[in-house]
Amino acid sequence: MKVPFLDLAAQSAEIADEVLPRWQEQLLSAGFVGGPEVSAFEAEYAEYIGTQFCVGVANGTDAVELALRAVGVQAGDEVIVPANTFIATAEAASRIGATPVLVDCDPQYLLLDTDAVEAAVTERTRAIVPVHLYGQAAPVEALRPLADKHGLAIVEDAAQSQGASSSAGRAGALGRVAATSFYPGKNLGAAGDAGAVTTDDPEIARFVRTVAAHGSAVKYVHEVVGFNSRLDAVQATVLRAKLRRLEGWNEARREAAARYAALLADVPGVTVPASRPGNTDVWHLYVVQVDDRDRVLAELNEAGVGAALHYPTPLHLTDAYRDLGYVKGQFPVAESTAGRILSLPMFPHLTAAQQERVVEVLRASVASGAKA
Repeated sequence: MKVPFLDLAAQSAEIADEVLPRWQEQLLSAGFVGGPEVSAFEAEYAEYIGTQFCVGVANGTDAVELALRAVGVQAGDEVIVPANTFIATAEAASRIGATPVLVDCDPQYLLLDTDAVEAAVTERTRAIVPVHLYGQAAPVEALRPLADKHGLAIVEDAAQSQGASSSAGRAGALGRVAATSFYPGKNLGAAGDAGAVTTDDPEIARFVRTVAAHGSAVKYVHEVVGFNSRLDAVQATVLRAKLRRLEGWNEARREAAARYAALLADVPGVTVPASRPGNTDVWHLYVVQVDDRDRVLAELNEAGVGAALHYPTPLHLTDAYRDLGYVKGQFPVAESTAGRILSLPMFPHLTAAQQERVVEVLRASVASGAKA
């Protein structure tokens, strides 16, 4: 049995009867950018997240950049970012001309280490970007006293956490502003690139909408220098259809995560992921840790199991951020886990039989390594 890492075709099949007629209407009416479909999605997603405002944009990276700009981050400022995140989190700061200041993650949940954040604050720090990694809410509530003390903005990177929550509330509504991605593989994914910024602050919402439309709230009246980052109506149609199913799909992911935990409970050499107390995880990814990870990954893939890595190289060890001056060994938790993490197949339509096959192959691979 082959098991894909992700099955987007199953999601598409589930929404096709709803989406295709709307796409045909849009094709005939030529209503492609903005319009009532986008406005409807923005209202629905804001209500779902629990914020007053949602502004749809072109992609998740733009969303992070726009959120940072909206809280006043400028060239020369510093933005604190975890070392174990996708590069887009840091890229967004770099595109403004700000400096990403990297910090380590905690060893149990692999989320932003709050103690490390406090040690990284300088007089140039303007924002902290906690990443809700793998579908689990980061400890934003622990960052609030620090942010208030130093006058810093908390900008959530909620790209992997649509529907996740902590005891403090739902991811995407925990900081001053949040950015999310609707890349197709996300829990709430479009049929291409898309993203959004969520906030309770009307001025932030207005700023984001204006800058994302060439600095113009009124056509041909340009208040500031902006750029083009707008949500397409065709993507909003897909997102509205999937949003109506998101709670059910997230619950299916939670059931799959519980099944993995049970199947892996007696497998020596495999560390299963843990959730922070008070968190409701949406399991964007199911990330285990194993020794000799590259060999195990290769054997899983050779057996038809679509395992993957998220992420193999901490940001400070990438060529792109070599000029930041960090050295190997500076973020020991991010570095050690980067060599052990392994993402197993995880999607709403994953079957019990598929998971049993994944664990069968994983068990055999780990056991063979222990004997070697």
